Amino acid sequence: MEKASGGIQETTLKATIAYDGGAYVGWQRQISGMTVQQRLEDVLKQLAGRIVTTHGASRTDQGVHALGLVVGWKWDLKRMPVEQLRRALNGLLPADIRVLKLARAKAGFNARFDAKWKLYRYRILNRDVADPFRRAGTWFIFGKMDVKAMRKAAACFVGKHHFGAFAVNPGYERTSMVREIRRCLVRSKGDEIQIEVEGNAFLYKMVRSMVGTLVEVGMGKRPADSIRTLLVSRDRRQAGKTAPPQGLYLVKVFYRRSAARVIP
Repeated sequence: MEKASGGIQETTLKATIAYDGGAYVGWQRQISGMTVQQRLEDVLKQLAGRIVTTHGASRTDQGVHALGLVVGWKWDLKRMPVEQLRRALNGLLPADIRVLKLARAKAGFNARFDAKWKLYRYRILNRDVADPFRRAGTWFIFGKMDVKAMRKAAACFVGKHHFGAFAVNPGYERTSMVREIRRCLVRSKGDEIQIEVEGNAFLYKMVRSMVGTLVEVGMGKRPADSIRTLLVSRDRRQAGKTAPPQGLYLVKVFYRRSAARVIP
């Protein structure tokens, strides 16, 4: 346990949350627009009787969803034990946000800085007619796409590269634009094409820029091996358009074993 101001004994908690990002301007609290973090912190404040600051593993953009975002915060277990807190949160949060798991973490755990890898999935609906029931969670593209070519192109992303050609706003990035991708797969599941990208970190709208470029490959607008040229060019103007947000999901955050450990 860690001692907070006022003599309160606090424990670091680790939560896994899922949310439909359609109604939010992203995860991170902002000056204007409702965010997932604001919703969560408002409910925690209501339960704690004071401000509770949370730390998310990733900053999802407006309209992007999460299946397994990891969030951490400090909590006084004397006020409410872990399982009771999880039930209370799910009872007070809006229906588009849910706390899937909640557990005690080791002292000093930081959901963002302890993260090692992040896995994103993008869903493309590829058929003749759009599905009104999946419009909020997929990108509809008419016309059969060349999945084989997309797979060949996706493999070019694997490794450590400068991703300047896939940074929507290079001026936004304050550090190096070199990132490592350890997996980039394209799967065909019925009328859906799913693109999974796993990396150590991502630039602003980087995954959506990668998807937009892979879609151009699938539509025959550019060759699969053009990805290598794009990476070398570092020129965003040469890459494909940014895919819309509603098809993107943060699936899972991976941690080193020591950082991931939870306390019974």
